Amino acid sequence: MAQRLCQRFLCCCLFLSSQLWAVSPQVEVLTDQLQRPWGLAFLPDGRFLVTEKTGQLRTVSPQGQVSAPISGLPDIAVIGQGGLLDVAVHPQFAKNQWVYLSFVEGNAVRGYGVEVIRARLVNQQLTGVESLFVSWPKTKGGRHFGSRLLLTPSAESEKHHLYISLGDRGLRSPAQDLSNHIGAMIRLYDDGSIPADNPFIGTAGAKPEIFSYGHRNIQGLALHADTGEVWLHEHGPQGGDELNKIEAGKNYGWPVITYGVNYGSGTKIGEGTHKIGMEQPRYQWTPSIAPSGLAYYQGSWLVGALKFQLLARLTPQQNTFVETRFLQRQYGRIRDVRVLNRTVYLLTDADKGRLLRVTF
Repeated sequence: MAQRLCQRFLCCCLFLSSQLWAVSPQVEVLTDQLQRPWGLAFLPDGRFLVTEKTGQLRTVSPQGQVSAPISGLPDIAVIGQGGLLDVAVHPQFAKNQWVYLSFVEGNAVRGYGVEVIRARLVNQQLTGVESLFVSWPKTKGGRHFGSRLLLTPSAESEKHHLYISLGDRGLRSPAQDLSNHIGAMIRLYDDGSIPADNPFIGTAGAKPEIFSYGHRNIQGLALHADTGEVWLHEHGPQGGDELNKIEAGKNYGWPVITYGVNYGSGTKIGEGTHKIGMEQPRYQWTPSIAPSGLAYYQGSWLVGALKFQLLARLTPQQNTFVETRFLQRQYGRIRDVRVLNRTVYLLTDADKGRLLRVTF
């Protein structure tokens, strides 16, 4: 009897959840005066921190007022898909004022790469700038930099873990080489030091900062609020965008295995879709949606899409996910997705980019 009641209660909860999500979301445009916004973070006083790929960091008030650029940023290279990229606020910002930024550094002579800094944000100015990570090697071109940031609690230390997602820079095969940072997920502490339990410490020739590898271009990175797991999504080529749960030392296959094919020709990449010792995605999109931005929300994943200009919801079902799509082609290319207090916030990728407040 108790078991039947429990099953009925679960079915009722699932039904109510599905009905909630069936309702079209309510969207409020807080501002449409951002220039190619890329990353979004929340400040304790209710303001938003927004990066613009063109090289500016700004605050936006809860009412949508956009500030002048914050001063104190280092030199930023704006090239192709690169520029000022992600931003993260330390969980103890109220005490330490630390913000974290990823951006592209370099020039046409010595090449370009991702750098991550932390600095204190005081009165619209960055002070005490520290460089925590510089990707190696520098390479030419403006493709596939990544680059999302995520701060998570650490069980073994008072410090937080800092995850830094990277891309393959369009070079493909180095993503299987642990002696460089190409196509890797990086894990540091919040002060830039390397955790002693990182999986490749002691591996000859391997970069000790690497946590996982075999990635193509990671532009979604988020914490599963219920389990503490770190999840990500990454762009495939023509098809084969992936959602993955990240685990220490795992190889996610690129470019040896993929569900995508070469652009234009449609020819096969690598060895197929499966290989022993390489991870399978938890979900994949073919055709590609060009995912950017990832957030956990009420038992589901929310994914922004550049190509189809939509917000996707992935609800777990057995060993896969059920996908529901919202806002398709209504607001433009979705670049970032964040959640605060059961409210969803989106950035759109445009010369007059928007900050949207979304409620379901």
